[in-house]
Amino acid sequence: MVGEFPELQGIIGGYLARSQGQPNPVADAIRDHYKPAGQWDEVPTEPVTVAVNVAERLDSLVSFFSIGEKPTGSRDPFALRRAALGFLQILTRNGLRLPLSDVLVQAAVLLIVWRLGAIDSVSFPDLLNADEDEHEITAQVGSFTYRHGDRVVVRWDASETPNIERGQIIEEAGDLAQAILEFLEDRLKVQQKEAGVRHDLIDAVFALGDEDDLVRLLARVKALQAFVGTDEGLDLLTGYKRAANILKKENWSEPPAATRASTYETLAEEAALDEALDIADPQAARAVDEEDFERAMKVLASLRAPVVAFFDHVTVNDPDPVKRERRLNLLARFRDAVHRVADFSKIEG
Repeated sequence: MVGEFPELQGIIGGYLARSQGQPNPVADAIRDHYKPAGQWDEVPTEPVTVAVNVAERLDSLVSFFSIGEKPTGSRDPFALRRAALGFLQILTRNGLRLPLSDVLVQAAVLLIVWRLGAIDSVSFPDLLNADEDEHEITAQVGSFTYRHGDRVVVRWDASETPNIERGQIIEEAGDLAQAILEFLEDRLKVQQKEAGVRHDLIDAVFALGDEDDLVRLLARVKALQAFVGTDEGLDLLTGYKRAANILKKENWSEPPAATRASTYETLAEEAALDEALDIADPQAARAVDEEDFERAMKVLASLRAPVVAFFDHVTVNDPDPVKRERRLNLLARFRDAVHRVADFSKIEG
């Protein structure tokens, strides 16, 4: 029937399931299994339907990427772009908070270990409720644990899988997860472009390397887009790029703590920027932690005046090495404070 009438895909299955006595959540999940079919299609919201849709799309992406069947150019025989867009729409429109890097590693490990015939020995602890004191990758007699940040992502009983190269599995799973995350980033740009969100701002947040919760990422991007459209935002962006260019040219990566004891009287503009950073940096960090990105942008905006004054009155590359070091470190502090919100080097203009 679906072969003759493809528009009935899922719909007829829902009717059949209901007529066979399946519970309504199951019948609804079958009916809505292929939604959303396009950018503006209805997105499922019922828990069972969402769980099945997310699991199916994750399985498709991980499985096909694992055998090298990822879309190239106009070639996408397994409709992975559509699967990715549907996955992103389900997450973002339902406000689902998933640590994607961890979830993708889990799915990849599950697939790899299943192929090795050791599926019963793998477990995935609660991502948000794991505080074991272990290193990033710990292999002990009888157990193996992989951590991502402060979360335990994968654990399995090593005694049941003595012939499995566990480190190799994690490396393969990590590479696979990273490739899919980059693919999803590209799809997210396509999805958000029609909503008026700039792709370079998505790049600026992804470039931080610590943001894979798409709901939080888009909140950060939208606050950033509003900010860079203001005079304060444009001035701060100009100051950031000037500072970043100087630091790059000087190949300067020393942290502020490396500053040697000052033997000269600092200029007023140096002191003003130093004091402004002492206030703004922790405030911006706290606002980001609390996911109040608009407040974080306002905090960064307070650096506008001292940064402009610094560049107007201070010679960074002073012949005196102590002055030069301290001023370069001030610029490094400024760059790092801005990076708490986004990597401004990725922003166009």
